[in-house]
Amino acid sequence: MTAPTKSKTQYAYETLRDRIVQGRYGPGARLVFDRIARELGVSPVPVREAVRRLQAEGWVVFEPNVGAQVAEFDPDGYRHTMVTLALLEGHAVANAVLTRGLLDRATHLNDLMAASLVEFDPLGFTRLNREFHLLLCGASPNPRLRELISTEWSRLDLSRRTTFTLVPGRAHESVAEHAELLRLLRAGAPADQVERFARDHKLNTLRAVTAAGVPREFPT
Repeated sequence: MTAPTKSKTQYAYETLRDRIVQGRYGPGARLVFDRIARELGVSPVPVREAVRRLQAEGWVVFEPNVGAQVAEFDPDGYRHTMVTLALLEGHAVANAVLTRGLLDRATHLNDLMAASLVEFDPLGFTRLNREFHLLLCGASPNPRLRELISTEWSRLDLSRRTTFTLVPGRAHESVAEHAELLRLLRAGAPADQVERFARDHKLNTLRAVTAAGVPREFPT
């Protein structure tokens, strides 16, 4: 494998991050710089710099006498992020400037999620779910709010995007709740009703995960 023309450090960072998100490097996996450098066709220096960046973002930890490892799942961090997103998304969606075209795109995404339930792919479903939520929240006229929501969604990546692996039944409920949320939005429901429903939708996922018993790490 040969590094493309982009910065070698950026190339190493994106590759390692993708491998962590996709589960190729699971929680606790050691990141051996020399071996990764050979795989990527770069020197160990950009790999080391990429790992430092991943450490700063919470993806990687350094253990004495072990070296760099992929961070374990943090149940408390997941809970805090979900509660924060519930509050932020509720307000964002309730006050979003939504066009018919945007709602049609959101409906299409939810239809794709519904179709994916037949042969369920948790990671694929979660990617669509993320796109659905960020599409609606992206219509908020408040740029600071949009930025905060994007940051919190990035924190969810640290859970390996596998919430729906732990609680697959929640995926069916989530699709139904999306449909109801879209119905409320198309009907011009009061903002406080939309905000309450959008907030509860996010908290319902947290409740499902909590009821299932949050492990030290989600399975990949």
